[in-house]
Amino acid sequence: MKFEVVKRDISTSARSGIISTGHGAIETPVFMPVGTAGTVKAVHQRELRDDLNAKIILGNTYHLYLRPGIEIIRQAGGLHRFMNWDRPILTDSGGYQVFSLANIRKLTEEGAMFSSHIDGSKHMFTPESIVEIQRAIGADIIMALDECTTWPSDHKTAKKSLDLTHQWLARGAGHFERTEPLYGHEQDFFPIVQGSVYKDLREASAHEICSYPAGGYAIGGLSVGEPAEVMYEMVDAVTNILPADKPRYLMGVGTPVNLLESIALGIDMFDCVIPTRNGRNGMLFSRNGIMNMRNNKWKDDFTALDPDGTCFVDRQYSKAYLRHLIIS
Repeated sequence: MKFEVVKRDISTSARSGIISTGHGAIETPVFMPVGTAGTVKAVHQRELRDDLNAKIILGNTYHLYLRPGIEIIRQAGGLHRFMNWDRPILTDSGGYQVFSLANIRKLTEEGAMFSSHIDGSKHMFTPESIVEIQRAIGADIIMALDECTTWPSDHKTAKKSLDLTHQWLARGAGHFERTEPLYGHEQDFFPIVQGSVYKDLREASAHEICSYPAGGYAIGGLSVGEPAEVMYEMVDAVTNILPADKPRYLMGVGTPVNLLESIALGIDMFDCVIPTRNGRNGMLFSRNGIMNMRNNKWKDDFTALDPDGTCFVDRQYSKAYLRHLIIS
């Protein structure tokens, strides 16, 4: 994978660039639609390709591992073929999903033991097995297994969690170097900065992960409940350390304001379930602000959602019709 910075903003740390992968180029800054289980919910692939023009999507290792299962994906020739998507894919490590299963998981130095949310069966993720799983999925960019610390956490707890993440990174990076891609295209391995909301831990983590040669570097464990100003402070602390010639990926962010603020701090890549999840529940982000399409005031508003919008839906459907679809 190659990354070229095309242009820099003179008043902020924002930059535009191009990430080159085996499945095509990605212009940055980029928001990656979340295709949790091999599809972006409520959005047809045709729309992803055309109106939304998604250059890369995200798949979730935890969900794909449980269903349809890695062997099915392997037999299909990887996720690209399984879902008929010929553009880049990034997979997360499943660490955040295991983090969200706090009541039914156990973390040790070996890895993360958890119970499936589907049938209660027991499973174990290790730094090595996560690399194997993502090799089998065939994503262009794969992530290291990490522990996402809850918020709030005291410094001692966050330090212990960070130490575990760094131990797992060493094992995962080593296993990545010892293994090969399965489907004829290259894969890149991204380490992840952790450290909760403590600047000293974040900076130490950024220095540690930079000791691993990688195609890019990620920032995890933010947007988990902490104030936005704290999140920006943590991002600013690590973007000054992470290499300027590699893409920086802020995981799980976010709202339109989060994206703009983080781009100004030098972030290149984002993902979040907000657009699809909120969209399914009737909340739309428009150039005129947030619109809750369940509100009664749209009931007889027959004007287009956004007559000047770039999306087909914005121009072709009225607010009244979209409200009808949401509440039906």
